[in-house]
Amino acid sequence: MEIEVKNFEELNITELYELLQLRSEVFVVEQDCVYQDIDGKDERALHVLGWEDGKLVAYTRCFKAGDYFDEASIGRVLVRENYRKLGYGHEITKASINAIKTKYKADKIKISAQTYLVIFYESHGFKTTGDRYLEDGIPHIAMVRV
Repeated sequence: MEIEVKNFEELNITELYELLQLRSEVFVVEQDCVYQDIDGKDERALHVLGWEDGKLVAYTRCFKAGDYFDEASIGRVLVRENYRKLGYGHEITKASINAIKTKYKADKIKISAQTYLVIFYESHGFKTTGDRYLEDGIPHIAMVRV
């Protein structure tokens, strides 16, 4: 998988369309969750895109401290369904952590993790903090990596 990191202005129209389509496919359709994905925050984010043979197969968006949480953060983490057993989730997460360290000079990162992914995120150095909560009807928990 080839990974690119771009700010909003660097995305071309096709890339923007593909990432919004993939986010909708995973978070709205596959997870059967009606929510406002286009939330006005994409313009402030770093977009981490994972490509395989010209097709977007993995994605995250990252924020500097203060833009989403008090800490730098990673969100909208996804891998296209047919590519999930290839380790791409780990690759895109590592690339996102590195992008935050490189672009924002930050080590502390906060995420809002779906609870079934706690072990996955723990493998990347995140630790749970606080109580579980519902976000858009899906169980989540805050996690921080220092």
